[in-house]
Amino acid sequence: MVILGIDPGYGIVGYGVIETDGYTYQVLDYGAITTSKEDSIAVRLQEIEENLIFLLDKFKPDVVAIEELFYFKNQTTIIPVAEARGVIVLTAQKYCGKLFEYTPLQIKQALTGNGRAEKAQVQYMVKSILGLNSIPKPDDAADALAVAICHSQTSSVLNNNFM
Repeated sequence: MVILGIDPGYGIVGYGVIETDGYTYQVLDYGAITTSKEDSIAVRLQEIEENLIFLLDKFKPDVVAIEELFYFKNQTTIIPVAEARGVIVLTAQKYCGKLFEYTPLQIKQALTGNGRAEKAQVQYMVKSILGLNSIPKPDDAADALAVAICHSQTSSVLNNNFM
């Protein structure tokens, strides 16, 4: 199964693509879609859509797993992030059709066994589970890989996360 994990944002959208048989993992790609602060929100959303379509066409994932917006510290960016997440959800639905969402608590629980784990613990587990030499950068890419791993580890148990 090929899983595209997404850490939504509008300045940076983290992505991670893994292939798994449920026991072993192969990292196909990871990185970030970045948009310029100088561009309007409409242009930034279009860039996110175009880059996401490229990834969906290239890897043809069986499922897309996305982090749910759970709590946001910076109230000034919540609306643009929600708009970007809407573009991501719609694009993933149109091009893949199988979309799952996970809360940060579920992701941390799946990777570390502790829903209140620190970011460094989650990043270490991403590195360990995927057999990488270093923690993926940027952090958004590591977060996206964590979402993908979470789906692979919980999808058989938590199919109610289907959007």
